[in-house]
Amino acid sequence: MTESGSTLHQHRIRPMTHDDLELVLAWRNHQEVRSYMYTQREIELAEHARWFERASQDPDRHLLLFERDGVPQGFINLHQIAPGGIADWGFYAAPEAPRGTGRQLGHCALEHAFKELKLHKVCGQAFACNERSVGLHQRLGFRQEGILREQYFDGQEYYDVVCFGLLAAEWLANPRE
Repeated sequence: MTESGSTLHQHRIRPMTHDDLELVLAWRNHQEVRSYMYTQREIELAEHARWFERASQDPDRHLLLFERDGVPQGFINLHQIAPGGIADWGFYAAPEAPRGTGRQLGHCALEHAFKELKLHKVCGQAFACNERSVGLHQRLGFRQEGILREQYFDGQEYYDVVCFGLLAAEWLANPRE
């Protein structure tokens, strides 16, 4: 739980279920979200359902929803990519979520990653032009580990991709809210 002004809010992470498919797809297909995705076209429900079925069978992948006061506010994908607890993450807040949701989502997701899943490192990427995501990673304590120059081409323009990493020891020594 966190305090916001005089209102106490309950935040939690829970596994994504089949019942969440349409909601998560609507968020993912929203222009504000998909404009910062590697796949920028709209995804159809059948394709999304196939992805969910495959991904939810993978024991190294954790598909999660962030809730505030019982209302879904964002999606998190944690994928262990190497032995020893090295994981990539991806996330997005619901387009209509209140200001500050990304920070709250990130905090809850990283608490889950390091305390519940016992991951050693969480890695992230953001388009350099996505200043909000770059700033969020920095505020959460991630360190910039590199830049993949002109790594993404959207059909018209090339974009740099910023690579970030956060170690469990760094997070646990100085958790942020």
